[in-house]
This record gives sequence, structure tokens and C-alpha cells, in this order.
Amino acid sequence: MSEEIIKFLSAAEASRLVGAIQEEEDIEQTNRRILTVYSKDDRELCWFDFEEVMAAVGNAPAGERKEAVYNYIINHIPDWVTEL
Repeated sequence: MSEEIIKFLSAAEASRLVGAIQEEEDIEQTNRRILTVYSKDDRELCWFDFEEVMAAVGNAPAGERKEAVYNYIINHIPDWVTEL
């Protein structure tokens, strides 16, 4: 079995593309939250599982949690979003 290696954009390039990150309910699975990433022109670029991101971010202080989530996502934007 081969695993596809995911390549990520640089944080600078991702920051130029990303306009918003919004927490939403997954329409396909009840009781599941996702973080949808939108471009500056309001196109959906990709999404992240809320629980996975929160686990990766860890116990960031409440006042720093939003920034920690943003930084995690900005550093994990797959390069294929530029093809959308």
C-alpha cells in the first residue's frame, strides 16, 4: 500500500490565499465539526477535522487558542489548493 505524501504551501503563500477559517457542522456526519478554509475571494479551499486540529494544537491558553489554530492551519494548507 502506498501513501500519498502531502506537500504544504509555505506559511507566507498560504497567508496570501486564505481569507477566512470558519468552524462549521459537517453536513455528512452528525455531531462532527470541521474547520473550513476559504480564499480571499470566498472560495472553499479545504477543510480540517476540528478534533484533530485541537488535539494537534494541544492545551493552548484560552486567549491564544484562536491564534494557535490559525497558525496550525496556515502551516498545513495542501499545495493542491492552488489548482482549484
